[in-house]
Amino acid sequence: MGDVISSHLDEGRRELISAQTREVMGEFGRLYEQQYAVALFNKVRFDIEGGAGPQPQLLHRKIALENQSIFSGSLFHYLEENKKWRNRFVFVPDSYNLNYYDSKAAHNRHLHPKGTINCAGYKVLTSMEQYLDLFSSSLPGMKAKVGSSPFLKCATQFPLILWHPYARHHYFCVETEQQKWHAVLQDCIRHANDGLTEDNKVQTPAFTDAVRLYRQAQGHYGTWEMMCGVPSQILANLVMEGLLPELRELISPRLKGKLHERQRNWMLISDAAYSLVQGQCQAQYQALLQKCEVACPSLEASIRCDMDQIISSKEHVTNKIREVVLPKADKLLKVSIQPYISSILDALMEPTSRGFSEVRDVFFRELVDMSKHTLNNGTKEAVAQHMEKISMLAFHPVKMQSCYEKVEPLSLEGLQQRFDVSSPSVFVQRAQILMREQMDDAVYTFEQILHHSLESQGTEGLCKTIQRCQDRVIKKFDYDSSTVRKRFFREALLQIFIPYMLKQLGPACASELPRFRELIFEDFSRFILVENIFEEVVLHSVMKNIMMAVKEAAVQRRHNLYRDSIVLSNSDPSLHLLGENPSIDWAEEYGGAQEEAQLAGEDTEEEEEGGESQRRRRMKQVVSMIQVEGSPVLPSESCMDVPSVDDIPEEKEKDKDGEEDSDKSDQDKSAIPSAPQNPSDSPNVTKEEGAKPEERGREEVSLKLQSAAEENSRPMVEVQLPCSQEEASKEASEEASKEALEEAPEEALPPPPPPEEILPGAMEMDPEVPEPTNLPLPPHDDSGFQSPTCEEAEGEEGDVAPLLEEHPEGEVMSVPAETEPCDE
Repeated sequence: MGDVISSHLDEGRRELISAQTREVMGEFGRLYEQQYAVALFNKVRFDIEGGAGPQPQLLHRKIALENQSIFSGSLFHYLEENKKWRNRFVFVPDSYNLNYYDSKAAHNRHLHPKGTINCAGYKVLTSMEQYLDLFSSSLPGMKAKVGSSPFLKCATQFPLILWHPYARHHYFCVETEQQKWHAVLQDCIRHANDGLTEDNKVQTPAFTDAVRLYRQAQGHYGTWEMMCGVPSQILANLVMEGLLPELRELISPRLKGKLHERQRNWMLISDAAYSLVQGQCQAQYQALLQKCEVACPSLEASIRCDMDQIISSKEHVTNKIREVVLPKADKLLKVSIQPYISSILDALMEPTSRGFSEVRDVFFRELVDMSKHTLNNGTKEAVAQHMEKISMLAFHPVKMQSCYEKVEPLSLEGLQQRFDVSSPSVFVQRAQILMREQMDDAVYTFEQILHHSLESQGTEGLCKTIQRCQDRVIKKFDYDSSTVRKRFFREALLQIFIPYMLKQLGPACASELPRFRELIFEDFSRFILVENIFEEVVLHSVMKNIMMAVKEAAVQRRHNLYRDSIVLSNSDPSLHLLGENPSIDWAEEYGGAQEEAQLAGEDTEEEEEGGESQRRRRMKQVVSMIQVEGSPVLPSESCMDVPSVDDIPEEKEKDKDGEEDSDKSDQDKSAIPSAPQNPSDSPNVTKEEGAKPEERGREEVSLKLQSAAEENSRPMVEVQLPCSQEEASKEASEEASKEALEEAPEEALPPPPPPEEILPGAMEMDPEVPEPTNLPLPPHDDSGFQSPTCEEAEGEEGDVAPLLEEHPEGEVMSVPAETEPCDE
């Protein structure tokens, strides 16, 4: 493998790569310095003038995954070095990178991982056919024939392949649970593709505007799928966008061997070039960033001294440019934009609204399950046990998968070529990120309100307290989700229309823009750029039509949006005070004993090495390790000999020794925690199911009493066999206990032991198995709860929750009738 890279990437080609990188970074650096000063001016002006949008009703968690990890498990990983499949232990921390180790013991000993995969820009594929379709397009004229054998065969029938246009591909196989692994990998890609953080109000807009302007100068308008990852990755993608075709023309004719060997070698060469470019981009970007940060204090001082003059000068230039640009922009708008706004908006709104509605339903079902569990066991420990699973619901990729799937049908077919939209995946992933944020805000708000209620009220009326908190949070979710969706629709439409308008208006207006630079004072020229003002004028010209289209869509009932006339002020100041509190560790605060009992039965290896303190320091995991009960644990030392083409073992070889299998099964059984003594404590058992063992026990007691009465009623002439003194005393004690049972009331009977037919672990909730998300909401008569969006609620007697109390004026209002979610 090293010979292939060194022979094709010699000193001459490496120098070509370095020269291309320096050229791109030089032009990017010039644009970045200009945009940095503009972004700093906008940030200082915003700090002085304000102008924030509507305040959200839900609380936002500051550190979402504090002391949490996402996932860990074992799978097969294909090694390029020796062409073998090896079992790896994969651990996904809160950074969403894939860290893989030789074994779980190596991870527990805090050793360095064998490798780390940053998933930005990747796609996860579940079949070799999908992979070959993408891979065949990497080298022109080298497409594989139909039915030809691939360059590798999978160790199992469930492959998971990470594909990247520039970086190395990664091949995994799993024994089972392919869909769950697929959901986890997709979540890692989704998080890595989210782009740069918006917390930095200067660096982030300066970086994104510089990248956009550079690509526009190269003739590339529209959305860009590779605007993902950290800055060094985005810059490397920017360089490879122009470098890769040049390298392909130089290297592809010199590749030797069969088709699959040439494809594989080209992938390795591209990965080596990408790594080289990324390292150089990282160093040059850090130098550029330091240069701008050194100049930042003097720039900010100039802005604050001359803020009024800069604003006046910018408004003067803007009015002059508007006189020239607006007539052309309005003409283009009427002919090429307005006829398509409503159709594009409908294509965006339908799947997005279904996705947010599914988020609401998943959240509601989890709270209904929690209320059912509270009816059976109304204690703080029972609530804490369920809240431990709900607290990280937004970051559970398996449980959130049904929400994400609702948005995936989003399609802009027929409009992509007209408006230069490469793929709708950019909008799909952005909508999914917003859905996850809304789910986490709702969960965090609910747990803060519930925790405050438990501290002030205790366990009295616990079920009613849960429903009041639930109704309060869902109303806030309905308002916030409407606000978030409308903002998403506006931003998506701007991302579609603005590049198209700039591409059409740019050539006509480019010759007239330079004369406007003469109207700007030299001291203000760093903060007022004619190109930025031109884009702002184009944006404002189309923004009026977009706002009107979104406002009209909000009136339609099927989209479940609030009208713009409905504005909620901060009517709940006590709730926002709770937002300063950290996340609640429910297991430690209410159920610490149960948590320690679970930890004690998990791993005996950690007891030998680090003891109890090491277990407590271990990060909690959002998704438990995926492993089918009863299946043998894959040995960490196994390395399957899998050639590149022929003689591929499709199935794992079975052990010849039956003793090994029996030992493994015994170990697996011992690893399964035992079932709780009281089945009603299990969160999956309803009130009726929890009472069944007790009823069985009472029936057994009544049978014993009946048999005792029959024995006493037998005739005395019956001959009794002689017995020893111990047996006589035993019979006397049994008769005394029977008489005591007859005299005791039914309520005083001791609870019987659980029946023997219940298997260990059968009544225990498995955190690895997701709750079914495609089930309808529980009926009213069954659970006693109903959605707060209903116009009328009927009260019931018993253990069911009461009616929602009427909120006084100033409180958060419920969803109007015209904005109720309708059944799709």
